[in-house]
Amino acid sequence: MTSTPESVDDRLLTAHDLARAALLEITPAATVGEPAGYTLEEGGVVSLRFYNRLAGYPNWFWTVSVAVVEDAEPTVLEVELLPGEGALLAPDWVPWAERLADYQAAQAALAEADGDDEGEDADDLDEDDDLDADDDLDDLDAADFDDDGSPILHSGDVDGVDIDELDESAEDSDSDDED
Repeated sequence: MTSTPESVDDRLLTAHDLARAALLEITPAATVGEPAGYTLEEGGVVSLRFYNRLAGYPNWFWTVSVAVVEDAEPTVLEVELLPGEGALLAPDWVPWAERLADYQAAQAALAEADGDDEGEDADDLDEDDDLDADDDLDDLDAADFDDDGSPILHSGDVDGVDIDELDESAEDSDSDDED
């Protein structure tokens, strides 16, 4: 993982003490291992790598980017934990609405497969109760949710209750009490 730079300030290649001091500002000394090479970046920046000792992060490296700015002493630009070859990475993020749509499609496929395998008897279903509840769920798709995955509430809805359809007789009895 060490590159051979064409022209690099030798002070950057040996700035391990500076890099380690920067790491110790953000992580305990026990999590920082021995130097593990360097990479030459654009603009004369050198990224010094250190082995990581954090549990749960195998093949990740502490990386400290250092540079010489205007002929001054080397300085730290950035400190981060980066994955190396074979590091365990999180899967790509998928919006909740898309995951919900995939889940619902899988549930529908399972329900269809169960129906084919068992040969459901029509007497086993109370159509008024079971099917109406399922119809409400089947009508949902990714378009029924905002970009952040939260359900879209329509004007006048509070927690799924349409406030326009509240019992108006309660208002009439309140006005009678005031007389």
